[in-house]
Amino acid sequence: MWGRNVYDSIAKFLQFQLTVNVVAVIVAFTGACITQDSPLKAVQMLWVNLIMDTLASLALATEPPTEALLLRRPYGRDHPLVSGTMLRNILGHAAYQLLVIFTLLF
Repeated sequence: MWGRNVYDSIAKFLQFQLTVNVVAVIVAFTGACITQDSPLKAVQMLWVNLIMDTLASLALATEPPTEALLLRRPYGRDHPLVSGTMLRNILGHAAYQLLVIFTLLF
């Protein structure tokens, strides 16, 4: 039960981090190409990553396991950590965040 909980927490943290980092890179690159100046400076990006990493890891590390974890089958060794569903969620959330950020920026 604890092993499945740790695996699920790592997968959630990875999905969150990939979404945040994809958006940050696209915003920095696109903003630099269009406005000739990056909307996020290097120190600002470091602070965003520091705060997001800390809060996300604390939230996911304190999530207790439930009995429902034992009802599903375990994942095999060849099961990818970033599944197709996770990839769709990452790209969907990134597109939404980019839409909001670019609306505010431009």
